[in-house]
Amino acid sequence: MSDKLDLKKSLASLYNPPRTFGLVEVPPFNFLMIDGKGDPRTAPAYGESVEALYAAAYTLKFKVKKALGIDYAVMPLEGLWWSEPIEAFSLDRRDLWQWTMMILQPELVTPDLVQSALSETQKKKQLPRLDQIRFESYHEGLSVQIMHLGPYVDEAPTLHRLHHEYIPAQGCEMVGKHHEIYLNDPNRTEPAKLKTVLRQPVRRKG
Repeated sequence: MSDKLDLKKSLASLYNPPRTFGLVEVPPFNFLMIDGKGDPRTAPAYGESVEALYAAAYTLKFKVKKALGIDYAVMPLEGLWWSEPIEAFSLDRRDLWQWTMMILQPELVTPDLVQSALSETQKKKQLPRLDQIRFESYHEGLSVQIMHLGPYVDEAPTLHRLHHEYIPAQGCEMVGKHHEIYLNDPNRTEPAKLKTVLRQPVRRKG
């Protein structure tokens, strides 16, 4: 039995960044993903999607441990957020939000293992959105990120500085989708202690 894999530690530069803006190069990673739209606070699809993701992720973890003798820590929930058109993305119009929720998987996880885990989970739990989960690679590349400490609703000033000050000062412009990584369970953590990685893919101008 090998030591337990903890990608959050081995990828600390991406999953435990400092509370200052920084440029990083994010390599391709494989994720369990599920798409949806609407206000995450009120849309039933959001809660159902997160429940399905975690159920699949934990079934997959135990399947890998049994099949390969390798144990690993399930990674935190992540989300890509946007609106169409992008100009419509606003904290005041969460009903227009579109999102992809996802959980990073170790390299040793294969499509066959994922499909087997999804089938097993469906037999046990009959979750309504489990069949919407996919296994896919996602490559952000050059990105700017920062650790946000505190309630999700307090992110706006940090994001404003990120978008309108730091990124232009680096000679970059935004591309891709706003990305958040939730390092705590909001149901078990007081808002002031919530840790969220805020990340925005960018490209250099010119």
